[in-house]
Amino acid sequence: MSLRSMSFLALLASALLLPVAAPLAQEQPQMNLQRVRLNAGMYQIDAQLATAPAEHQTGLMYREAMPQQEGMLFVFAQPSVQCFWMKNTLIPLTAAFVADDGRIVNLADMKPRTLESHCSDEPVRFVLEMNQGWFARKNIKKGYKLGGAPFQTPR
Repeated sequence: MSLRSMSFLALLASALLLPVAAPLAQEQPQMNLQRVRLNAGMYQIDAQLATAPAEHQTGLMYREAMPQQEGMLFVFAQPSVQCFWMKNTLIPLTAAFVADDGRIVNLADMKPRTLESHCSDEPVRFVLEMNQGWFARKNIKKGYKLGGAPFQTPR
């Protein structure tokens, strides 16, 4: 086989494998997002920030576990009714839909690997996802105010 034929075959093999490799590369958890410290009274939360549409779309998908004090804060440009689902999310989560001032508008427990939609009761710019049960164990309910830099910036 000539060098030219081998180069063509290598190029062809790469082109055929690319559609298979691309989806596999996307099925990785986002672990290196910017972080912010939040608080719920005396409880500290180390939250990854999901600010871009691609980060919103992936969220906490593909994670097999998450430390109890960690979460993900989704930040949107404008307040609107936010709806979340759990496609490709492996761990049970609770979503706290949060107003600009840090007030929890409502909470929603979400089951892994489902397409059931969970929405905010009113327009919000923030959604904080934590391991399911975290808010309940801390007795944090609708109306509770979270603290941290995202909730202190004038909008």
